[in-house]
Order: sequence, then C-alpha cells, then structure tokens
Amino acid sequence: MKLLSLLLTMFSLLLPVTAGAQVLAPDSGPDVLVKSVTNEVLDIVRKDKDIQSGNHQRAIDLVETKVLPHFDFTRMTQLSLGRDWRTATPAQQKILADEFRTLLVRTYSSALNEYKSQVIEFKPFKMKPGDTDVKVRTQISQSGGRPIPLDYYLEKLPQGWKVYDIEVDGISLVINYRESFAAEVRKGGIEGLIKSLQAKNRSDAAKT
Repeated sequence: MKLLSLLLTMFSLLLPVTAGAQVLAPDSGPDVLVKSVTNEVLDIVRKDKDIQSGNHQRAIDLVETKVLPHFDFTRMTQLSLGRDWRTATPAQQKILADEFRTLLVRTYSSALNEYKSQVIEFKPFKMKPGDTDVKVRTQISQSGGRPIPLDYYLEKLPQGWKVYDIEVDGISLVINYRESFAAEVRKGGIEGLIKSLQAKNRSDAAKT
C-alpha cells in the first residue's frame, strides 16, 4: 500500500463517533483515547450509507466537525516547515496552519470512502507518570498484505491529548511534507508557500 493510501487510512481512524458515543473522561490516557475512538468509529464508518456510496462532501463535513479536535495543526505545520517556520510572521504562521489544516482535511476525507475491512491491533502502551509526550503504537492488518505499523504521537495540552504527528510504516506525516514545503519556500519564500497551498485548496474545493 502506498504512503498516501496509508495516510488516508490512518486519518479516518481518529474520527470520533457521533450519536451514541462513549464519553471519555477529560483525563483519559492517550492510549484510551486512540483505542476507544478507533473501535467505535470503525463500526460507524461501515454503516454510514452516504460515506460508503462515495459522498465526498459528507466525508469532508465529518472530518471538519469530528476530527479536528484531536489534532494540533499549528504544531504539525511548525514541524512540517522546520526552520522555515521561524522566518514566518505570526500572521503568516496562522495562515499556513489554516491552509495546511484545509489541505489535510480535503485530502484525507477520501479515506472515509475507501475504508473497508482493515483490522487494527493495539500494541502494549507504556507511559511514565508525568509524561506529556507519548507514542501510541498500533498496526493495520489487511487481507493479502503484510501488517503495517501505524504510530500516533500525542502531546498533553491544557485541552487534553492532541496528535501532532503520525508515522505510517516508519514514515512521518510531517516529515513527508517537509521536503515539498521547503522547496516552495526556496522558490518563493513563505508567501510563495502560502499561495501554493491556497491554490491547491481552491483546486480541491472545486472538485467537490
């Protein structure tokens, strides 16, 4: 399975559930968050007729309203830009985070239309008292293919645990974007990257 397909799959796994969902305590551990949300969402995605029929806007709406609370897009954007983040003004940083968020939402919402019968295995989780930065390890098993490691990196913030990076088969999401972002900055600076992301998002929006 290609990296993009793996990233599409992983993004769908952090969709929280809708009606009838189990309410987690605010201090639930990061492993509890990932496991509870994953187990419940698999059932919902399989039963959602709109998503299964390929309704992309339905998938986008679901990602917009249900995924975002679990992600720290500002930190994800900062990590994706690397040292170039420091050359952006606060206003530019906000625009970049917003555009990167839109890019990921529109790109990975198609995961909901593709997700079928993968099985998720949760690996043993270790966390020391006081840890605020952890990795939750899982594995995707699929028919006819080898198991794929899928690891979530979470940081504890005042609002709770937030995902700031994901590794699929050892490949980091934020590092995967870093090279292309750096190339855009080299060509046109931070403003060039912003314009590139905005153009990509406009193009994607026109297709939905």
